[in-house]
Amino acid sequence: MSRSTRTGVLSLAALLLSSGSAFAHHAMDYQMPQTFAQGLLSGLGHPIIGLDHLAFVLAIGLIGTLFARGYLLPLAFVAATLAGCALHLAEWNLPVVEPVVSGTVVLGGALLALYRAVDTRVFTGFMAVAGLFHGYAYGESIIGAETTPLAAYLIGFTVIQAAIALAAFGLGKVLLTSQATTAVGSLRVFGGVITAAGVYLLASALVV
Repeated sequence: MSRSTRTGVLSLAALLLSSGSAFAHHAMDYQMPQTFAQGLLSGLGHPIIGLDHLAFVLAIGLIGTLFARGYLLPLAFVAATLAGCALHLAEWNLPVVEPVVSGTVVLGGALLALYRAVDTRVFTGFMAVAGLFHGYAYGESIIGAETTPLAAYLIGFTVIQAAIALAAFGLGKVLLTSQATTAVGSLRVFGGVITAAGVYLLASALVV
């Protein structure tokens, strides 16, 4: 493993660990946002504070490097999170949300660790299901909010997820271009780190 890869792996691990547990998902210290600014801050913070969300968004951005126009796949996931959040706001129930969300992290990390092309339709379906459950989890933090902070929250988590996923996609592309002989191995190592985080999260969700 190259020095740059070791540095990247350690940075990714530190980022994931610093994001907090899967259940510490509230940028407003569990207070309901009351203003546009508070709603926006909460929306921007949730995908970063939540280890499960952050790990998955990073994974799908990197997995996108496997596909032609792969930047569209993370964006499809982000759109699905909006639909999932809308389901929660409409009081539709999805079962076993935390275990499923954690399970998507395991699968996303495993796909990256394998770094093999899969059928685009299959992966898009996976993105849609994962997005619904991640979005449903986002909705928990904003149930009962007024229209203005709610709209700001939706804007916030949409923008930050897209930014993180596209940044990961871009970095993956740069890595593949600049380190052709070691890049795939580096991405597989990143996938292993994300898979390990997902296993920890899934075990925690099942214990709870």
